Amino acid sequence: MAAVSDLIQGDSRVMGGAAVIAAGVGYNFGSGATLKPVLKSIDLTVERGEFVILTGPSGAGKTTLLTLVGALRSLQSGSIKVFGIELAGLSPAGQRDLRRQIGFIFQDHNLFDALTAFQTLRLATELAARRPTREEALEKATSLLAAIGMDEHLHARPGELSTGQKQRVAIARALINDPPLILADEPTASLDQASAGSVIALIRKRVKDARAAVLMVTHDHRIFSAADRVVRMEDGRITGVS
Repeated sequence: MAAVSDLIQGDSRVMGGAAVIAAGVGYNFGSGATLKPVLKSIDLTVERGEFVILTGPSGAGKTTLLTLVGALRSLQSGSIKVFGIELAGLSPAGQRDLRRQIGFIFQDHNLFDALTAFQTLRLATELAARRPTREEALEKATSLLAAIGMDEHLHARPGELSTGQKQRVAIARALINDPPLILADEPTASLDQASAGSVIALIRKRVKDARAAVLMVTHDHRIFSAADRVVRMEDGRITGVS
């Protein structure tokens, strides 16, 4: 069987076109008397080159769905295909291979205190199919950080950065390897208007230029207009699309 990375980077006709297809997805926390349904028969498709926002009240199941799509949790019921690859029953090695093709952005930046912004991005490039030279990585890191107003902090460590600046480094880390799928959880929550705008512009550029797919959980109404679709979730169900 071909490697997951080869399938993702291959002919889109082989992969069925869509980046993500979720069908009848259900998920529960707990068991027995403590069983709590979190997702209830979710159907959602995200096409290549599409930017989709998931919104809704806390506890609606948005982040749980995001982590299932990213193979960070195992499916309990239903089907999720990412670039045509069925996640149900996917081996641990296949899950790891798939996650290497996804740019993850979470609310917690999870930066290493000892690493500068450049070193953080350079470390991320070690996961790329083709590892760039130090010079190539420096050029790309500088360009990415400049696009989000962080070029002056290339050699700063997390202790020298504000919360919003650390989040922008984490966003650049998620994008450094040009992932075909970006999964983001409240990426602009700690950013001011200008910084949020530059981050979304960078993500939109990935969508347009590389036909990357984006699935983003957010309550940030400032960025809703940038999405191709806004999907609302409540009580574990999709209740509206605009």
